[in-house]
Amino acid sequence: MADEDPKEPEVLISVPTEAEAAIIVAALVDEGIEAEATGGYTASFTTAAPGFAQVVVHQADLERAKEILAELHQLGADMEAEAEVEEEDENQAESEA
Repeated sequence: MADEDPKEPEVLISVPTEAEAAIIVAALVDEGIEAEATGGYTASFTTAAPGFAQVVVHQADLERAKEILAELHQLGADMEAEAEVEEEDENQAESEA
């Protein structure tokens, strides 16, 4: 059995938009992980289905990248919950006025 190449590209996640992929790539790069988004629009044609992108990292970085991705998802969930609480508070204040 051949040794696995730690530089081999691995798909971390597939997301519906290039914008979401770009956010994930930026977060990974900020943490020192080389990452790239693939499958989005290239010039005037697509390399995959429109609106579909993959975030790719080196195999050696895959586990750490998964941890960072989980942290991003948790942060997003926390922000969404906070926004819902703020909206409920605003609605309650309006109904009391």
